[in-house]
Amino acid sequence: MNDSNNTYAALFNAQKNNQYIVGNTTYRERIKTLKSLKLALEVTFKQEIRDALYNDFKKPQLETDLTEIYPVIDEINFVSQHLKSWLKPQKVDTPMALLGSSSWIKNESKGVCLIISPWNFPVNLTFGPLVSAIAAGNTVILKPSEMTPHTSKVMSKIVKAIFNTNEVALVEGEVEVSQELLKLPFNHIFFTGSPNVGKIVMEAASKHLTSVTLELGGKSPVIIDDTSNLDKAVKKIIFGKFLNAGQTCIAPDYVFVNESITSEFKSAFKKYLTEFYTENPSASDSFGRIVNQKHFNRLKGYLEDAISRNAVIELGGTLEEQDNYIEPTLVFNASEDSDLMQNEIFGPILPIKTYAKTDEVVNYINSKEKPLALYIFSKNKKTSDYIINNTRAGSTCINHNLLQFLNHNLPFGGSNNSGIGKSHGLYGFLEFTNQRSVLRQHTFGAVDLLMPPYTNFKQKIVDLTIKWF
Repeated sequence: MNDSNNTYAALFNAQKNNQYIVGNTTYRERIKTLKSLKLALEVTFKQEIRDALYNDFKKPQLETDLTEIYPVIDEINFVSQHLKSWLKPQKVDTPMALLGSSSWIKNESKGVCLIISPWNFPVNLTFGPLVSAIAAGNTVILKPSEMTPHTSKVMSKIVKAIFNTNEVALVEGEVEVSQELLKLPFNHIFFTGSPNVGKIVMEAASKHLTSVTLELGGKSPVIIDDTSNLDKAVKKIIFGKFLNAGQTCIAPDYVFVNESITSEFKSAFKKYLTEFYTENPSASDSFGRIVNQKHFNRLKGYLEDAISRNAVIELGGTLEEQDNYIEPTLVFNASEDSDLMQNEIFGPILPIKTYAKTDEVVNYINSKEKPLALYIFSKNKKTSDYIINNTRAGSTCINHNLLQFLNHNLPFGGSNNSGIGKSHGLYGFLEFTNQRSVLRQHTFGAVDLLMPPYTNFKQKIVDLTIKWF
């Protein structure tokens, strides 16, 4: 074992030795810690976070405030409001057959947790799960992505300013660091990233029977029917797709447009795309960049592959390699076997498909892996209900997109290929806790009458219990 391996093991053991002290903290102590994190994000390190994300991939300041800082602060506020009740023992009924006893559930910390976070929303998707882990009373090791180094450095400063390393620690480094951390016997792992890497995390966790939360992704479809308010639908889709330059796990991945409104859709898309980002989005302060050369080349390859298979670029298509810039791009007639239609795009390229009947859309979606999100734009409740009832997805938003992520009363997460487990609010808290069942016997109970030796009288008692209780 080399020095770095020894360091990770020592860090893990320090947190393991401290887990019961942290696990026995009161709700007031945990809220105090969360408010320290809130102050760091809201005041102390706010501008450093903005600057770091701009340096990493030119994320606009407003997007940083809206999608990185605000969701974590809102999560802290929500958790602080409810944590006292979440930590109270939850009394449950005890059946008549167990007369003389009482039962309750204790939400206890799992122990030492690992949070592996991605690069696309590094602050949000590192500190958001951390809020849940702290609320539940765990010790935590954070491993942010190496692809946003400026942001990782700021987050490291924040963690060091607030926590002792035997409570919360942040470890920077390349993928090898994650591989070494995954060898340790954590009590829970929270991973956000691609399904392919999620499988690797799950395999590593299985060696220690470690529980996991996997926030993954996939191809999230949008359906626009002929009853929708097309102008509003297009504006919302442009916002949801090109926010963060399309590098969002719940961004619209492809759009089904009813064939009767295709022409109007194209016109509205061009109008509002220009309104949002001007005729030259590369000069707009509202549009970011692809995170690095590797992902730029991946997206460039997707576009070239689609064009080679007779796809038509309706809007956009300009690429500037020196700046990792890809113009917001609308693609029609993408072949089903093209990279654009086979892989999660995770960039500012939007394929459009047309349809005549809703069943076509439902059958197509059901032929694929379950998406992380599914979006419906329709004024017809029967249509939206039919789509929801006959498809499966991690979440759905009707007449908007992305907003389901911001409601902390809703569970956020995928299903199967798009994720395992949920986050946000109570659901995130529960991911990081063990729901421990407790039964206390107060007096002599009926079960005590049924111990060996078994007799005919005892058999009659069992028969009566089965029949009546």
